[in-house]
Amino acid sequence: MHHDFKPRLDPVRIADLRPTQITVGLREVHEKRKEWRQRPVDELPGYLGRHMVPAVKGPKERYWIVDHHHLALALMKECVENVLVSVIADLSHLEKREFMTFMDNRNWLHPFDDDGERRSHDDLPKSVAGLADDPFRSLAGAVREAGGFAKDATPYSEFLWADFFRRRLKRPKDEGDFDDAIEKALTLSVSKDARHLPGWIEGRSRKDG
Repeated sequence: MHHDFKPRLDPVRIADLRPTQITVGLREVHEKRKEWRQRPVDELPGYLGRHMVPAVKGPKERYWIVDHHHLALALMKECVENVLVSVIADLSHLEKREFMTFMDNRNWLHPFDDDGERRSHDDLPKSVAGLADDPFRSLAGAVREAGGFAKDATPYSEFLWADFFRRRLKRPKDEGDFDDAIEKALTLSVSKDARHLPGWIEGRSRKDG
């Protein structure tokens, strides 16, 4: 997602951030935790400074994050208390219902569960700690990392890929299933069936990978 962010330079508690989606890929969260632990201690403050979390300021002065959910959850699990946020809009003057309508219309919400079904805004978790696992979101992230499709600025683009794979593959239950799903998903990602998706690489064949 790309926005012209206005940095807020004082820290915000991760526990106070409000998610705008219901799920994440927990495998991707696990990888971000590993990356964090492998960084030298003296580099950690600079890393946080370079990875400000984009957010919309909403009713009751709460910060609703519109990206970096995986990072925020990974940092919380690593006992990091605060992050820097980049405020992309101040909608704190709106009441809750109008706020949610505006957020939805701007495509700043993704209230879909781990079955790909749209849910009520009331089903959004109150904290990143409440984000549920969607293995197909993990699969989409793994396929992008493997070069199956390009990173794209379309909001929630990897969830679109996750839903594409969800409709064509069995839900992976363990590591063996997941590795097999990656191979199948890589083949699907370069097929013409995926040409409507953001980041699809035209003219790519599986043997090019």
